[in-house]
Amino acid sequence: MIPLVRIDNRLLHGQILETWAPRLGARAVVVADDEAAGSPLAQAAMTLALPPDLPATISPVAAVDWAALAARPDPVLVLLREVAALDQARRAGLTPALAPRVNLGNVHYAPGRRPVTPSVFLSGAELASVLDAARAGFEVEARAVPSDPPAGPGELEARYNASGRG
Repeated sequence: MIPLVRIDNRLLHGQILETWAPRLGARAVVVADDEAAGSPLAQAAMTLALPPDLPATISPVAAVDWAALAARPDPVLVLLREVAALDQARRAGLTPALAPRVNLGNVHYAPGRRPVTPSVFLSGAELASVLDAARAGFEVEARAVPSDPPAGPGELEARYNASGRG
């Protein structure tokens, strides 16, 4: 089962290991990221601090077998780097039936992006993708850690629109 797909520019890091993995009862982590999958250095850095009972797999987004991952009996936490990777995963077969929850945890500032939470900045195209995922049936939220209150798609859109006013 895939209890959560998290979008986080940092991918696998301490916050994931200390908050999200225990909260979800994750028994494995899949990092679906083309750049990390092609970098032995990035893979070594991300997996260096993993506890021995939490294996991680790092694969290109297109190489993930979403149905097989969802069919696993143990919870698997999936990490994506960018909103665009969610679009790519959806084109490759990721559906709300396989992974109902999508969390926006950390999307760095870049030109053209507006803040929707203290740690999530979205462009207009990224917001449209997030809203499209919500309309498709994914439970979309933004929050950094499980103890934060979640912001749903409507709130993200309102914050995006409000942040463009000057």
